[in-house]
Amino acid sequence: MKKLIIAIYILTSISFAQSSSKYFIYFKDKGINNSSSLQKNSFQYKQAIKSISERSINRRIKTLGQDFITFEDLPLNTNYISKIENSGAKIIWKLKWLNAVSAILTNEQYQQISKYNFISKVEKVKKLKYKNDKSVESQLEKTTNIVNSDYKHDYGQSLTQYELSDIPIVHDYGFSGQGVLIGILDAGFAWRDHPSLVNKNVIAERDFVNGDKNLDDGDASHGTAVFSLIGGFEEGKIVGPAFNAKYVLAKTEYIYTETNLEEDNYAAGLEWMDSIGVDITTTSLGYTEFDTGEKSYSYSDMDGKTTVVTKASELAFARGITTINSAGNEGNSSWKYISAPADGFNTISVGAVTSDTVLASFSSIGPTYDGRIKPEIVAQGVACYHANAYSSNYGYGSGTSYSAPIAAGIAAQLLSAFPHLTNSQIRLILIQASNRVNNPDNQYGYGLLSAKKAIEFPNVEFTQNSNSFSINKIVIDSSGILDDNLEMFYSINNGNEFSKLISTSSEKGYFQYEISTNPNDLIKFYFKYKDSNLVSKRIPESATYELASGNSEITLNYKIPVYSFDIGLSQNFPNPFNSTTSIIVTAPKGTNILVEVHNILGQKISTIFKGNVSQETTLIYWNGLNSSNSRVSSGIYFCKATTKDGIISKKMVYVK
Repeated sequence: MKKLIIAIYILTSISFAQSSSKYFIYFKDKGINNSSSLQKNSFQYKQAIKSISERSINRRIKTLGQDFITFEDLPLNTNYISKIENSGAKIIWKLKWLNAVSAILTNEQYQQISKYNFISKVEKVKKLKYKNDKSVESQLEKTTNIVNSDYKHDYGQSLTQYELSDIPIVHDYGFSGQGVLIGILDAGFAWRDHPSLVNKNVIAERDFVNGDKNLDDGDASHGTAVFSLIGGFEEGKIVGPAFNAKYVLAKTEYIYTETNLEEDNYAAGLEWMDSIGVDITTTSLGYTEFDTGEKSYSYSDMDGKTTVVTKASELAFARGITTINSAGNEGNSSWKYISAPADGFNTISVGAVTSDTVLASFSSIGPTYDGRIKPEIVAQGVACYHANAYSSNYGYGSGTSYSAPIAAGIAAQLLSAFPHLTNSQIRLILIQASNRVNNPDNQYGYGLLSAKKAIEFPNVEFTQNSNSFSINKIVIDSSGILDDNLEMFYSINNGNEFSKLISTSSEKGYFQYEISTNPNDLIKFYFKYKDSNLVSKRIPESATYELASGNSEITLNYKIPVYSFDIGLSQNFPNPFNSTTSIIVTAPKGTNILVEVHNILGQKISTIFKGNVSQETTLIYWNGLNSSNSRVSSGIYFCKATTKDGIISKKMVYVK
């Protein structure tokens, strides 16, 4: 009898496993029914504040100002979650950014939950595959004889990959990621076992696959290599660009068979990293194909807004995080294009080149489906020297998996030099610090990234007076750090006269120029100095830098796309309604929007919002009253959002 019971139990377990799957359950709203929900004294706002660290708040303020909590940050509705749990479903992750949970559902639970009136949709969590390029792995035994130069550190066999992007000279200047918190999402990390990583300052680590803190229970080879490329340090072996940074590590992939990632793990990992306060995330993962039997992504889905991993990456960027991702290793395949989340509007995708700056054959190319240039930048990704997991040894590896952490390390060097920089500034500077910025394409993007050029590129720092700001500049010449005075010449609104400014900084090699302007002034400027051989030089050699007053992003005679959310108008909720309904408008900060309610005859009933939006997501309410403060009749109404680019309209039903 006992054996029979056990057999029945096993069969039942197998049957359950076969009939259950993991799903995203998306909610229609967050249960908000009053206009105080995004006010700083509201319960939802206070809960959102409690969920993130002070470091996260400070980073968000740099990007979003004091309105650093958005609708996506509000907690999920607890009543909705309770009802899901009461159905017997097992919730895996609560994802407030996506207003969703992931859960294990049986077919019966799926049918039941899909009928709840607060559910927007229920869809399977997809398992995506990351494919390494097998033709590249055969090069892992490559050896070279490196003669180290006169740099401060001994880079050993890693010198080539870092010198290609001018990292050692920036180390000599004193910037190695200090003060920066970097998040790495990968398949596992055996960092405590390797001499180049054992002393790293890892402040948090989490396994999103198994739900624990054990990140080396499996194949941690990939993540360990990535970690060493960005932050490894062992004199004579490897000196990563950001060896003085702090780190947060997340295991988001299931590594057996082929490397798989479930999209909810990645989204949950990014939310967690945001709450801790990371400044930069790097992900050496790219996803194009699903598991066997699942529907695959198509190229048309590489549009910056379709896949869950891309949405999560862009939501992280909107909160001030610099998001960096490998472009993918599909250049030799029938797919060939960049993969998700590298298709994101603001996510910096990184391609791979050889030490001779030739594009690696496996490096995925652009454009995105909607025509944007990808990748943004490239770094060495062929025969990169890295730590081997579960040993004290090193090896060589190739792939955009290895170029992305090098680029992320340069971003950390830049932020350690200028902590005031926003992620939008960092993104723009990295692009302009690349060697093809005047002639980008969909293979190299804007070109090979240079840490030296990034550090030297001028940047803006605002003071408390919004019309006063400083321009910061570092110059490193071929013989070392510049000590002589650097003069800045500027003109306002295309004037022919260039005024001279002297740096107010007395710090060696660092220059700062204070400027006061009127709103909307256009400033053009350049620099002059004498190098260590007393030869007079101009920066740039020709043309001028440009800066619009009140803006923080400097350009050099070309326009780099800076993307934000598309303007959108959500369906009101609830709908139909009989008291108050909520509408969400998404638009770039500062967009001027007019939101009106019209009746079925096209007559205006009420203006419910007018002005510039202060954040990307704006929650608006209509209480069923017209402009005379009288209640309208039951019927069909239209909510219309008008911007300079056109009109978006949604139908609403009001029932008394």
